[in-house]
Amino acid sequence: MSEPIRLLIVDDHPVVRDGLRGMFAGDPEFEVLGEAADGAQAVTYAEALRPDVVLMDLRMPGVDGVSAIRRMAERGLPARVLVLTTYDTDSDVLPAVAAGATGYLLKDTPRAELLRAVRAAARGEAVLSPAVATKLLGQVRAPAREELSARELQVLELVARGGTNREAAAKLFISEATVKTHLIHIYAKLGVKDRAAAVAAAFARGLLR
Repeated sequence: MSEPIRLLIVDDHPVVRDGLRGMFAGDPEFEVLGEAADGAQAVTYAEALRPDVVLMDLRMPGVDGVSAIRRMAERGLPARVLVLTTYDTDSDVLPAVAAGATGYLLKDTPRAELLRAVRAAARGEAVLSPAVATKLLGQVRAPAREELSARELQVLELVARGGTNREAAAKLFISEATVKTHLIHIYAKLGVKDRAAAVAAAFARGLLR
């Protein structure tokens, strides 16, 4: 028999973690190595335990799921990350995929489908719930919007690095109000509603590296 798929479960709700552990514990094809209650623990455990697949919630106190995915990628950890969350908004989906998630499923996914998704993620295959796939296709197929100006790209690059409006204003020698105006224009041109989604959309379109 082949080695079992080794899992790390990440969710801030103990009941959810218990339910997921119970789901996989009864199947010899899987081995649950551990559980984490937030993104910081997830990175620490992923580094120590070296799981094949991380089941990652997104909205958690402290370090959120997207930040954890990004940190794991920066450290070169080989685990595939399969997002398992309640949320399927653009501001959740796009940043998670841009950060390096292999798959994105919702928590109402049936057990059999979740098990298949984990197997696929372990093989490195992309796994998306139908609602998420529709959103991503919508982004790809969206009609071309007005291009960002050079100044707007400068603002977006600083935002992508984690800079605040005040920091961006200081570096570009403009006012915070001007930065906010640029961000409003950026959101409109990219068809998004917040900073995280703007950065994700910009990466997806090759505007940022």
